[in-house]
Amino acid sequence: PITVNTLLNSPLAKFIHLAANDCGYKGTVKELVCNWVHPLFLKAKAAASKQDNPNWWQAMDSEFAEEFWKAAVTEIETLEAMGAWEVVDKTDEMNVIDSTWAFKIKRYPDGLIKKFKGRFCARGDQQIEGIDFFETYAPVVQWTTVRLMLILEVLLDLKSKQGDVTAAFLHADLEEGEEVYVRMPRGFQKKGKVLKLKKTLYGLRQSPRAFWKYMVQKMEACGMPQSKLDPCLFVGEKVICVCFVDDLLFWARDAEDIHKLAIRLREQGVDLEQEDDAAGFLGVRLERNNETNLLEMKQTGLIERIIEALGLDVGTVNGKATPAEGRPLVKDENGLDAKREFNYASVVGMLLYLAGHSRPDIAYAVNCAARYMFNAKRSHEEALKRIGRYLKATRDKGLVLNPSPNGVLKIDNYPDADFAGMYGHEEPTDPASVKSRTGYVITVADCPVHWQSKLQTETALSTMEAEIVALAHSCRELFPIMDIVASIGPELGLEVGDTSMNVSIHEDNAGALILAETLPPQYTPRSKHYAIKTVWFREAIVKRGIKLVKIATIEQLGDIFTKSLPRVTFEYLRKKLMGW
Repeated sequence: PITVNTLLNSPLAKFIHLAANDCGYKGTVKELVCNWVHPLFLKAKAAASKQDNPNWWQAMDSEFAEEFWKAAVTEIETLEAMGAWEVVDKTDEMNVIDSTWAFKIKRYPDGLIKKFKGRFCARGDQQIEGIDFFETYAPVVQWTTVRLMLILEVLLDLKSKQGDVTAAFLHADLEEGEEVYVRMPRGFQKKGKVLKLKKTLYGLRQSPRAFWKYMVQKMEACGMPQSKLDPCLFVGEKVICVCFVDDLLFWARDAEDIHKLAIRLREQGVDLEQEDDAAGFLGVRLERNNETNLLEMKQTGLIERIIEALGLDVGTVNGKATPAEGRPLVKDENGLDAKREFNYASVVGMLLYLAGHSRPDIAYAVNCAARYMFNAKRSHEEALKRIGRYLKATRDKGLVLNPSPNGVLKIDNYPDADFAGMYGHEEPTDPASVKSRTGYVITVADCPVHWQSKLQTETALSTMEAEIVALAHSCRELFPIMDIVASIGPELGLEVGDTSMNVSIHEDNAGALILAETLPPQYTPRSKHYAIKTVWFREAIVKRGIKLVKIATIEQLGDIFTKSLPRVTFEYLRKKLMGW
């Protein structure tokens, strides 16, 4: 094992000492190793994950060759038992695609080996469209639907269970007309023979679609018809289910109804493993507060990975009260080059997932940083580190779902716009310098279900036009949410309340309120050059009976998505949005 003395006596010691002096460190080498270097060595040793994911040759040449071979045998026996293929003679007319093995050592948190896993996959990248497959599109459940169901869980004290379909893709058969031939698995080959697939093997491009169609069929057979509004939402008499590929979430007033549905699905041939309460779904942990009975959506594991990737997990790095500076983040073409101490694109990707699922408070800052993903400067890296420092100070926080307890599913939309927010900050020769920013959040029973922060694609010529563009953009998401609430609410005995559009008034854009309530083809004098584009949502506002309400800027939740706010304002809106 690596010890402090080992490091002090190793050739690395002088380099550690040199690096420490170069950065201004004044302590002893032993203190440095004990406090900083030693944990990093252990961490690097533990992170050597390549050995846990070997290819075929690496696996068979490793010290665990026997265990990996047993895992491969188990995989082949399982696939043959499920009737995944038949062995046929190879002919010249066949388009035979390669196969590959994916091995993995699964470990416990302390690093001890849990089990060895082997999965036989097809090389879908070698498939030919029109011969090996036809269609590949497969939907997944919208997170808006998931959040809506979690709100209903809190409101109605619904019982939830999570299920997982074992060897999911192998449940579905290849569609008629699809003939897929795969080379026999390495280690089990027969000369002149190939596999003619009957099931959608992992790796095939049509596998996700085939499994989704399979689940739709089995759900309907169990009295769970597919929703017309979300293809991965299934609503039965006593149970509601959402499906994200092979991960299923069930809700019911009585847990026994979920258990009965699981049994019926198994009788239909779905190899469903029922897990505990829905404590986590796709990386989002759902924690219930025993005192308040509220749900909190957290992604602490992802936050820790972001902090680690940014190098903020060591030392005494101070936290930040807000995720973005007061000035907008500009292109900074003449700024210092990036240090490239971390993978900028990778961190942005993790932040986008975090901001889109459980941390809307960082959505504005993340969207600003994401614009420079492929041409980052030093200033952009510093902006990411600021977000990381903010997350470090709030790492144990998430989105608290605290629905209004009046039993009415009222829907509110808070659209906002920042007119030409980068003008005067960005280079005037850059067209983006005059772009406005759209920000909005849609709530159901006072809980956020959908939010967004992004630059507008068109150039607004006035604050009124910028606000109208933001309002129109938010309506594209608002109307489907209204429809799905109207379909689910009555099923659970909840009244669907009025929908209101909370529009804040900034300077002279009170016209946005007037135009939105004006029936086409009428328009206001200032809107004649873009009024035609607003016809569709102005008609819908009247047909759906949406109320447009003037709201004070300080209460405008959409404001947190359009600009960097002072700390007091940011924390006030965060409390209303996030619950903390």
